[in-house]
Amino acid sequence: MTELGDAVVQLLRSHRSIRKFTDEPVSDELCDTVIGAGFAAATSSNLQGTTVIRVRDAATRAAIAEVAGGQTWVEEAGAFFVWCADLARSARACEIGGGDFHAGATEHFLIAAVDCALAAQNAVVAAEAHGLGICYIGGIRNDPARLTELLELPEQVMPMFGLCLGWPDQDPALKPRLPLSVTLKDERYDTGGDDDGIGGYDEQMRAYYLERTGGKLDRVWSADMSALLGKESRPHMRGYLDGQGLATH
Repeated sequence: MTELGDAVVQLLRSHRSIRKFTDEPVSDELCDTVIGAGFAAATSSNLQGTTVIRVRDAATRAAIAEVAGGQTWVEEAGAFFVWCADLARSARACEIGGGDFHAGATEHFLIAAVDCALAAQNAVVAAEAHGLGICYIGGIRNDPARLTELLELPEQVMPMFGLCLGWPDQDPALKPRLPLSVTLKDERYDTGGDDDGIGGYDEQMRAYYLERTGGKLDRVWSADMSALLGKESRPHMRGYLDGQGLATH
């Protein structure tokens, strides 16, 4: 590996979510640099199905923080963005090109959603390379209709997640990840050894949470997944997608 390669890998492996920021502003120039790097990410069929909305208004940020379950760092971060999967722009381009837009195709929505995630992660790497801290805010999907109203989103556009950017005012420990023996397969989906790998990871996560909370939280990954996947989650999403003309067939 090269020196640059080593540095990039180290940057990627040092990612943490930051939820406490200093009061130092993030310049518009740096924001443009970061978001511009995001848009350099791969995009399927050159769809470029991502639109980013920077939210500066304090009242709007407060409303978004409330939707997200009281995540106050939405209000406190130096900059806050909402990342949207966007088929409205490409639908218009389709019409300009003399075609008829085929609304509601699930595959088209998936392309835009993947585009959005790829672009955001590119931006996150650029932000962290400049010393910024970030925190994704998936909680905006608690009420995407409210975000659609607040940001005046047209049909064929969905708010996927928020992104806080700011100068870190905390230094949290790295959260362990599942071992490659569980997540990297060779030739086929072989689950042999996965249970042992998950068991070992549970113990890593228990130690992580106990240290992070001063012994107050004894929690493991498998129990987290049981709590997350053992019940219905955001049942309003199907109706919201229908209302936005997305993923109907």
